[in-house]
Amino acid sequence: KDDENINSQPFMHWRERFLYCMEAVNKAQAATGEIKGSYLNVTAATMEDMYERAEFAKQLGSVIVMIDLVIGYTAIQSIAKWARRNDMIVPLHRAGHSTYTRQKSHGVSFRVIAKWMRLAGVDHIHAGTAVGKLEGDPSAVRGYYDLCREDFIPQNLGHGIFFDQHWASLNKLMPVASGGIHAGQMHQLLDLFGDDVVLQFGGGTIGHPAGIQAGAIANRVALETMTKARNEGRDIVNEARRSCATRRSGASRCNKRSTCERRDLQLHADR
Repeated sequence: KDDENINSQPFMHWRERFLYCMEAVNKAQAATGEIKGSYLNVTAATMEDMYERAEFAKQLGSVIVMIDLVIGYTAIQSIAKWARRNDMIVPLHRAGHSTYTRQKSHGVSFRVIAKWMRLAGVDHIHAGTAVGKLEGDPSAVRGYYDLCREDFIPQNLGHGIFFDQHWASLNKLMPVASGGIHAGQMHQLLDLFGDDVVLQFGGGTIGHPAGIQAGAIANRVALETMTKARNEGRDIVNEARRSCATRRSGASRCNKRSTCERRDLQLHADR
């Protein structure tokens, strides 16, 4: 996806970015035979600018346009209505939410913002990760996810749900986990959020020691492996935790051995 802070800068104009992104999407679709997409951020200073960018994204074949919470509620609903008319998906990035949510005494809970966004008609919302770099304990974040994707949410004080709530036929909202997550946390993500979630690995892909392609492969392999293990009835959380501990111990031994080998080689070279 585009970063939430991306708008249009002289070194990265929005139109050129959209062109390059869709070129990559089309290449990936041709190579894999799978449907691909990119969250093209149309956030801009005015509604006219946002409509222009959204129309251009549609012309390029994109089915997704992203907006940020900071554009305001009228603009959010306007883009959501445009998307319904044009068969487009609208993910909402929660950029700016901490100006509401950080103040616990008289702020606005993200739980409320998630409800507003479901009412506003967006399709996806960044709802926290619980295991990544974003603020939010796992129980509260699971409560956010339930509010987004269930028709009926029963009272659950542990998840911050204080009363039963029926959403009747109102459209569901797909939660997105993004922010500091990587393939090594896949067992936790699946255990916390289940199947109905979008997982986005940005820095967790780019930061792979073997490069971006290896990072993308690691994400796919981890997801498919953990899903298969879970469906077979295995305890993926505890098994993965033990496996990680074993790997760390083995890596530590390998590092110590490598250090000794390098020292021996250096001594041999000195002789």
